[in-house]
Amino acid sequence: MRERKGAFMTFLARGLDAKTDERSWRIGADGEETVGARLEKLRTDGWQLLHSVPVGNRDSDIDHVLIGPGGVFTLNTKTHPKANIWVGRTTVLVNGHKQPYLRNSRFEADRAAKLLSRAVGWTVEVTPALVFLTDTFIPNVTIKDRPEDVLILDRLDLPRYFRRRPAVLTPSQIEQLFDTARRSTTWR
Repeated sequence: MRERKGAFMTFLARGLDAKTDERSWRIGADGEETVGARLEKLRTDGWQLLHSVPVGNRDSDIDHVLIGPGGVFTLNTKTHPKANIWVGRTTVLVNGHKQPYLRNSRFEADRAAKLLSRAVGWTVEVTPALVFLTDTFIPNVTIKDRPEDVLILDRLDLPRYFRRRPAVLTPSQIEQLFDTARRSTTWR
């Protein structure tokens, strides 16, 4: 009986567009899938990609790790339907509320750089990127002043932005990094 009640409440919450943990998780997962599908197009250009990479032992993950001619990137997808996103050099606001997205993206990239460098035996530079999805035809993202160290992208930038990057990695470096990044032991 409890299962039926739970299923009914989930159905009701969806119908009423209520804010629930399940709905929030689903919106985020849908956004990550959208970004992942757009990034997959880069494989024909020599890029390799990992999705939802578990890091450490505390249920944290990196949405996407992208390795290719233009370098190594961690991409953090943020889905905010119909929201107004404002980006400054040190701040991200979602509907006027400050979010820790820049700090978190930097942390993810720094952590990935340390773990990958240790695993391959040479210094790996990793660039953090935030990808905003607003579920609007033209993404509602205002960039007042770009952060110096975090890329700010939206769905319209993918995959074009990465195709235009100058080459900094050789095919053998890409292969070595990807083989290393695919191992779960690398991320502990």
